[in-house]
Amino acid sequence: MGRKLQSRERLRPIDLARGHGLSTQAVRNYEEAGILPAADRTPHGYRTYAPLHARALRTFLALVPGHGHRTATSIMRAVNRGETDEAFRLIDESHAQLLDDRRTLRAVEDALRDLASTPDPGPGAVAPGSGGMFVGDLAGRLGIRPATLRKWERAGLLRPRRDPLTGYRVYDEADVRDARMAHQLRRGGYLLEQIAPLIAQVRSAGGLEPLEAALRNWRDRVSARGRAMLAGAAELEAYLHERG
Repeated sequence: MGRKLQSRERLRPIDLARGHGLSTQAVRNYEEAGILPAADRTPHGYRTYAPLHARALRTFLALVPGHGHRTATSIMRAVNRGETDEAFRLIDESHAQLLDDRRTLRAVEDALRDLASTPDPGPGAVAPGSGGMFVGDLAGRLGIRPATLRKWERAGLLRPRRDPLTGYRVYDEADVRDARMAHQLRRGGYLLEQIAPLIAQVRSAGGLEPLEAALRNWRDRVSARGRAMLAGAAELEAYLHERG
């Protein structure tokens, strides 16, 4: 353990808990989970903490908003075991995921621009060879299973027509566009029940405003997570320095 664990200043579990709006049981749970270094014990068996424990708790709570509870826990465990390279690897993975989320958001925004600029081909059966796609072709283009497209259809995200000769589903240009939007929004963490009304609104005379609002919310969440990662990094650097 770090040199600060030897500080003469003693803190009780309730001292740590009160400073962070937690229960004393939560503090004990964090110690047992490896988020905090092991506490010293009095001759009567009571836990006593040092300022380093308070720093560890602040660090963990600062890491959670950016990395999530599970990853923040793993980061703290690695640091407390002296495995800083493992902690840095976990942080890198979170940053990579955030970058992927940003790329997905940009892809959805690009798709939204496509929606605004691509005319709806209108109703009517689309025969093979005239621009329509069968379910396997569309699934292959998106890198998903045909069963996923059928699930999206049942959820109201897609409205493929049936080929009059074969009865197969045929996806016209608007269907392909909607499927691409659904795929990107799913990657962004949206549930089917959240996506369906957005696509329905896009199809209707209501316009694109609902989807634009969803994207603004998504963009705000991505930005907030990025800032939270910066705050967590500052606390982690202070904790590493204090551990020595």
